[in-house]
Amino acid sequence: MPTGTRNISSPAGHRERLRKKLEADPLALGDQEIMELFLGLSILRRDTKPIAREVLARFGSIRGFLDARPDEVEQVPGFGSGLLSLWRLMREVLARYAAAPLLRREVLATPDAVAAVARQRLAGCPHEESWLALVDSQNRLIAWERLRTGDIDSIAIEPADVFQAALVRKASGIILVHNHPGGNPHPSKADLRLTQNLVELAPKLHLRFLDHVIVTEGDCYSISQSKILRFSGGKNGGRK
Repeated sequence: MPTGTRNISSPAGHRERLRKKLEADPLALGDQEIMELFLGLSILRRDTKPIAREVLARFGSIRGFLDARPDEVEQVPGFGSGLLSLWRLMREVLARYAAAPLLRREVLATPDAVAAVARQRLAGCPHEESWLALVDSQNRLIAWERLRTGDIDSIAIEPADVFQAALVRKASGIILVHNHPGGNPHPSKADLRLTQNLVELAPKLHLRFLDHVIVTEGDCYSISQSKILRFSGGKNGGRK
């Protein structure tokens, strides 16, 4: 093979063809080809086709892969620490991209808008986390921040923790968000009890408690609206 040329049957040659295809027409690439290029950012010299096939076979789609739990991703043969770091980085990029419109103060922080951002942040999270969307009197977002981290099926949240964060930020309204890693979006008795306490106590502190949103991999549940907030590609069922 002449110097300066690539063997088109080699992994590098195949990847170069995919890159040119991407530049010419991204929609011409199938999911497996997109996955091959993504994995190739970490796997520089080996063929990425076997891992790409395995990823799509296990998770069904690129979205399923990015919404998976870290322990599920680690079980893919050949998925080492480098690929796991790349996967975490992509998840973080997507979460921040989804949050960007909400973080512009001119965008209203409605429960639906907060739920959409929260699902991107918390889908696939292996433990429970609670987040707060704090808004001003016109429902413009002041802060979107993590309140607590729990274990796989519980998290300790006290009303005082929620209200302290709101008062420190000089917020007017509060939307509490937490996830159910097991997949059931419906609130537990403890969730309902906490929500009722927050609703009753908030006015005494001149605060508005707007909603408590529960997030799973595919759905979000608004306790104030008592309904599922639907998202495309959602997965129903499961347990908390």
